[in-house]
Amino acid sequence: MASKKKPSYITNLALAKRLWAGQINREQQHLLRALSEKYGLSIAAGDLKLLENRWYVTHCGLIGLAQRRGCSGITVHLITNVSDWASSHWVFKAIVYKSRGAKKFVGYGDAEPSNVSSAFHGAELRIAETRAVNRALRKAYGIGICSVEELGASAASNRDPDPYRWASAPAKHSNNGQPRLRDQLCVLIRQHNLDPALVKAYAADFCGTATLAGASRELIESFISHLSSTAKENRDSLVCKLNSYAQSAEAQP
Repeated sequence: MASKKKPSYITNLALAKRLWAGQINREQQHLLRALSEKYGLSIAAGDLKLLENRWYVTHCGLIGLAQRRGCSGITVHLITNVSDWASSHWVFKAIVYKSRGAKKFVGYGDAEPSNVSSAFHGAELRIAETRAVNRALRKAYGIGICSVEELGASAASNRDPDPYRWASAPAKHSNNGQPRLRDQLCVLIRQHNLDPALVKAYAADFCGTATLAGASRELIESFISHLSSTAKENRDSLVCKLNSYAQSAEAQP
């Protein structure tokens, strides 16, 4: 099977400048070149995020890197003696095996309501597991930048600049007590680790409007339902669809 085409630094830089206009300095460009050329990480695929002028790798990016490098296995264990169901405090240990018989790389991850965004309360166990895997993978492949999923609740809220700020706003409710449409969309984006800017472009195209703000409530509800089902049934296909909007943006003068 043909390997995935390695994203070029030029492609990543062009998209970074569109998504984070005015925030890309020389230091960030140098690091982006290294992340692009050494690890094959792609902004369009959701592998990297720029938050508060710092690059962060995502769980999606780390898993993709492990697959490309032929990782032979990842094991994860719950540390029961320091975890507590009643307080939703969880600690996991992850072990990455880059190849059979090779040195193992260990990472620990913890999560509890105080270090998890309120939008994900109730999912602390899964977040702790993801953090452990991320840390083990970063050790195994020498990734010197932190992962998005490792950020605590307060840190994450302070590091959400445009265009990601809209995807991390506190949940509000409509008159019937249900989350507003925008907040429902935000939860989906964060739950499935999607690129907010590309989702907005997809939503506008789906609704047939120039911007998402110009779409009717019925159209947005239809899009949210479509996005939710697609993300659950075939996330890879959805990511490919979103990437097409990044390519379209790059093609524009």
